[in-house]
Amino acid sequence: MRLVVATCQVDYVGRLTAHLPMAPRLLLLKADGSVSVHADDRAYKPLNWMTPPCSLVEQEHPEDPEHLLWVVENKAGEQLRITLSEVHHDSRHELGVDPGLVKDGVEAHLQELLAEHLETLGPGYTLVRREYMTAIGPVDILGRDADGVTVAVEIKRRGEIDGVEQLTRYLELLNRDPLLSPVRGVFAAQVIKPQARTLAEDRGIRCVTLDYDSLRGIESTDLRLF
Repeated sequence: MRLVVATCQVDYVGRLTAHLPMAPRLLLLKADGSVSVHADDRAYKPLNWMTPPCSLVEQEHPEDPEHLLWVVENKAGEQLRITLSEVHHDSRHELGVDPGLVKDGVEAHLQELLAEHLETLGPGYTLVRREYMTAIGPVDILGRDADGVTVAVEIKRRGEIDGVEQLTRYLELLNRDPLLSPVRGVFAAQVIKPQARTLAEDRGIRCVTLDYDSLRGIESTDLRLF
């Protein structure tokens, strides 16, 4: 991982255009090739980013030799153009292979149970693999629906916007694989917050509420209208 703190200007050129004026920011370059631009707020969410696969070219700025220019470009020809006027810090760190997120017992058990009973999502659903590894982390469940279409399932105990964003990143990456695409998304949780459901459905992601007791073969004691 490379960490660069610099006074910089950022311009995104592609399907949309976006501009960040000159200011001090953190530039994060990961081993997977991703490049993200961060401010000192917004928690973990970057101001702008480029997901892999992409290339980075560092050069003298053609219009101003006193500045550096980073050109980050993906296969679609979209570019993140970062103009650096001053570099305050530049360091590299070898983090090695991450052991991955250790999920709580209920969430991990939900994944195991749903993988064993994938027909819960609908007739004809079949399992391809649990913890299907990608360059940005493991997809909880990869399966196929009754029509043979690949389905990526993200499982949470509480379904929130962060989980939808996580699944969106997986789908963006998986749909670049011609052996898997098209890949549909299913966001499954015991409880899904309204904002998360709205965002998921807007992105074409199906939401499924899971009944933990039913998956375990235990009749729920909760009273229901239907």
